[in-house]
Order: sequence, then structure tokens, then C-alpha cells
Amino acid sequence: MLIVLDPAITPEQRAQLLDRVQAAGCQAQATPSAYGELLIVEGDLDVLKRQPLRLVPGVRKVVALSSTYTLSSLEHQQEPTVVKVGRVRIGGGGLTLIGGPCAVESADQLLETARAVKAAGADLLRGGAYKPRTSPYSFRGLGIDGLRLLRDASLETGLPTVSEVMDPRHVEACVTNVDMVQVGTRNMNNFDLLIELGQSGHPVLLKRGRSATITDWLMAAEYVLAQGNPNVVLCERGVRGFDPSTRNLLDLAAVAVLRTRTHLPVIVDPSHGTGHAQLVPPMARAAVAAGADGVIVEVHRRPEEALSDAEQALRPEAFRDLCEDMRLLASVRKSDIPSSDA
Repeated sequence: MLIVLDPAITPEQRAQLLDRVQAAGCQAQATPSAYGELLIVEGDLDVLKRQPLRLVPGVRKVVALSSTYTLSSLEHQQEPTVVKVGRVRIGGGGLTLIGGPCAVESADQLLETARAVKAAGADLLRGGAYKPRTSPYSFRGLGIDGLRLLRDASLETGLPTVSEVMDPRHVEACVTNVDMVQVGTRNMNNFDLLIELGQSGHPVLLKRGRSATITDWLMAAEYVLAQGNPNVVLCERGVRGFDPSTRNLLDLAAVAVLRTRTHLPVIVDPSHGTGHAQLVPPMARAAVAAGADGVIVEVHRRPEEALSDAEQALRPEAFRDLCEDMRLLASVRKSDIPSSDA
């Protein structure tokens, strides 16, 4: 249950409302939102549902929810969320294209790629400074130096940046240097990290866990939203499958399912979803046709020299051609989500 508080509620009215909730055997957590302060009420709600809470002084609205996730649900908010990342808006029916290398390797490599993806039509630049790798002996990124290189590339090209954060201790450095922070598949259930990002207020790109259901994924988003940060974008990047023909099983049906469950924007990562450069363009085009709000693609100036994920990186010229295709598809697709200037 959600209780939207009247902005003019007095401390006495607020205390009386909380007493009423607790007397019914429930717990309430306060969180800010675009609609004012909310109380997220959990527990056995049968007693509260029988009470005329809407008439209680200081209460503006009461929303009974059927889902386990609250703030991310369409029951809470039917209007699509638009997340602002620098000058770029993600969501609301448009198409956001994100390109860049899997890992930031050097200043020259990043800047050359940044210029190329901008010329191709990208809206954001991606690049990994902290890299979660299966092997501890693999290249794990340049860390803070990589973040600073992303900041410099953004100043040079004007592209807002997105980079992965893996540890709550790195959040401050990430939000200081990049415009959007990414939570990778391995950290979707790193709840301490999600809470820290929620408190930062910074835009968050939340990737789906490799074995996560859609409900699991939305519950992870709830951790960020519950801290008062509405700037969450979901990213489908494939789940664990049984066929080794592709790196993961890219679940494009999730885009359509999420449209029926959440107001949050949804983008697709066909690079990690397939693991093979030749499969990225068709699946990127399919993602746009399915109604995704954006696509994130790995691009490297010379994939054969890439220090990570070389097999799935596109060359700049291939990314340019793909951007043209995706923009054309976006111009003719029929979206069920109205445009928003919010």
C-alpha cells in the first residue's frame, strides 16, 4: 500500500497516521517522490484496507497495490518516466543510442572511439573503468584513472557518459566523473550498492541479473527508488541459457512484458545478449522494433586489440550503419507509450 501525504500535513497529523499504521500491525517507510512524500506500508494490510484512510487528516491519496514492487509499478505511476542524463532524455517513446568500448584502455583509444560514436549518431558514451571479470588475472579496468578519462572525453565531445560501479566505496568517484552509473548483472542484487546509488540521486542503468526473473529485476529497482531516486533505467542484457551458440539468451519479450508492469524506461544490450559482433545488428534492430527506449552497443576502434569482450565489439563504421538503421526503425515503429517532455 502507498499513502501519499498532503504537503501541508502537520507533524501531529503525521505522528497520528504512523500510530494508526503501527496499531494495525503494519510498518511504514517514508520516501520522497515526484508526487510528494510517500509512505510505503507493508505487513498484513487487511485491517488498514477496511479503514477510511483517505479521510484521515494529512492523507492525499491511498493506493492499494497488487504487486510486490511498489514504486516501479504502473499502479503507482502510469505516466512513463523520463530519465535525464545530461542533456539526453531516456524514455517517453524516443530512442537513445549508447556506444563505446567495453573497457577504457587509454586516453587515445577512448577519445578516438568517442569521436566515432558521436559522428555515428550516439547520444551517450559508454566505457568501463571498473570491470568485473570471471578470472582475477584478466584486465579489470583503470579504475579512477578510467573515470577521469571518461570525464575528459565527455568534455571534448559533449557526450554524457555511463560507466559501471561495483562497490559502494566507488560511488562517490563515479557520480563525480560520469553522468550515469551502471549496475552490472553480477551486482543486481548488491543491495548495499543499490541503496548507496539511491541516496546519490544519480541516474542509474540497472542491468538484469543473469538468472533474474522480471519481478526480481523490478525489486532491485525498488531498492534505488525507495531511497528517493527516480532516475532508474532498466537494461535487458540476456539471461543464462543452455545453448552455447550465444553468450546469453537475449529476452526481447521482456521489453513487452515490462511495458505492462512498469513506468521505467527499458533499453537493450545486444552485445552482451549475443556475445558475437555479427549478431549484434539484427538483435539491436529487433530491440528497437520491440519498443525499447534505447540500445547500448560495444564499439572498439580495433576489436582485435580489445582487452575485454573483443568478440562482441563493433567497428565504428558498423556502428554508424547500425545507428542509421535503428533511427529509421524508430521513426516508423508504432509505440504504445506517448511522448513526454517531463
